[in-house]
Amino acid sequence: MADNWKPVAIIAEEVPPRSKRSAYPEPFASRMIGREKKPLGDLFSLTNFGVNLTRLAPGSLSALRHAHSVQDELVYVLQGSPVLVTDVGETQLHPGMCAGFKAGTGDGHHLVNRSTGDVVYLEVGDRTAGDSATYPDDDLQAILVSGTWQFTHKDGTPY
Repeated sequence: MADNWKPVAIIAEEVPPRSKRSAYPEPFASRMIGREKKPLGDLFSLTNFGVNLTRLAPGSLSALRHAHSVQDELVYVLQGSPVLVTDVGETQLHPGMCAGFKAGTGDGHHLVNRSTGDVVYLEVGDRTAGDSATYPDDDLQAILVSGTWQFTHKDGTPY
């Protein structure tokens, strides 16, 4: 079997979760406890966009509330009822609902699981180079450099 072998199809639930729960620096990384991402797109060597099967335990967040400068995102709820928090306010989501976030709008967003059961959703985002992210509720900003997020305080000092 070749070293570059990739599957043709998979059972998404059987994919191992990412070993590292978050790229955020502390004190933010610990806020991602209860979030589990399974990187589906990576298994197929997708380079133009990423796809994650994400599970949020009760009380968990999908991410810090954020907005991307050049990367679009979309979430599709499979199970549970997360709350979508944006600059507009809060929207209760249910299975079968989806939400999209156009790059460059500055509209900070994330999902919160305020229920007593797990939330499961697909998240899809493009991988456009030169992206940055702002975090309206936290002293954090990020720049994507060579595929790795680099985090600083809003005044530019590194974490």
